[in-house]
Amino acid sequence: MNRRYALGLCATAVISVAAFPDDGISQGKSLRDQLIGTWIYVSSTGTREDGSAVERPKLQGAVTYTADGRFHFITVRSDAPKYASGDSALPSPEEAMAIASGVVAYTGTYTVDDGTSTIHVNIETSSFPNLVGRPNQRRIVTSITNDELKFTNPRTPAGITLELVFKRAK
Repeated sequence: MNRRYALGLCATAVISVAAFPDDGISQGKSLRDQLIGTWIYVSSTGTREDGSAVERPKLQGAVTYTADGRFHFITVRSDAPKYASGDSALPSPEEAMAIASGVVAYTGTYTVDDGTSTIHVNIETSSFPNLVGRPNQRRIVTSITNDELKFTNPRTPAGITLELVFKRAK
């Protein structure tokens, strides 16, 4: 009788774990598989090499990872001015500068190293041309759940380390 009871408890535990997996990093699911989808920008913090904080603008954006190894990233200042002319081809010089300096968008291909939790990106086109073709562009995943992705861009062209937080698009 005790053996049957113990066996029943074990079976119940196994069924419970299988039916209600932890929201943390999925067991048996590759990092690449967990990344696939669209993630909405939540926040970012920047740190200089000397450890001082970098003030970050208010941003909106998203990053998408596709199953065929492509990605798209965009952030836009949420406080960007509207064009007085109402015509996107006719901004004033000040409006054009505010928009251009407040947008980061790039796209290309990616690979994932599960052992180091690193996303390696190959940027093919960008609103900031200096990113195109730069070797060893890494994004180190510090946390991923079904609903949240956190990664570090360990060194931007400006020498800043960025910590970014995203939530999965619904």
